[in-house]
Amino acid sequence: MEAARKITIEVPADLLEKARQASGAGITQTVRMGLQLLAASNAYARLRQMRGKVRFSRTLAELKADR
Repeated sequence: MEAARKITIEVPADLLEKARQASGAGITQTVRMGLQLLAASNAYARLRQMRGKVRFSRTLAELKADR
């Protein structure tokens, strides 16, 4: 496991409770899940920007035939 960093944050109580109910986890795990989702959404946004800019050497038909 990577080195963890202890932080203190202030969040609205109702937001934290909604997030905890949605995750079904405790406070720490809920905050971790939220941070992971935020980091993933940034990665997905960068991938979407590449749409149509990457050329593949195989056609869609070849990929389907390879299943």
